[in-house]
Amino acid sequence: MKHYRKELWMNVPARMDFVNITGEVQKAIDESGVQNGFVLVNAMHITASVFINDDESGLHHDYKIWLERLAPHEPVSGYRHNVGEDNADAHMKRQIMGREVTVAITDGRLDFGTWERIFYGEFDGRRKKRVLIKIIGE
Repeated sequence: MKHYRKELWMNVPARMDFVNITGEVQKAIDESGVQNGFVLVNAMHITASVFINDDESGLHHDYKIWLERLAPHEPVSGYRHNVGEDNADAHMKRQIMGREVTVAITDGRLDFGTWERIFYGEFDGRRKKRVLIKIIGE
């Protein structure tokens, strides 16, 4: 069994945004030589997320509004965590959107449904963060 590890470095200029990383994940699979197995993709930071959904701008807009309603950034004084910080909402948004995804690899390709893509979700941006790609298979 083979295994392969790669890190992506993200630096999203906005406080909250979504980045399609599907191509980077497929590139890592190609580099790994794994034809059949699994890929794990996870955000290595507690205010960021990795999730699977459709790459449609209206959906991403709706996500941002929905997440802000569930865990509003302002007022920062409304969160106990924010004593000396301002990112409690980002921790909660990450909890909602999830830490990681696992996708099957079949014949060297991500084994997706029709519209599925992998996204990095940033909820406390404007600094460098890591995404781990771990591939296991044959």
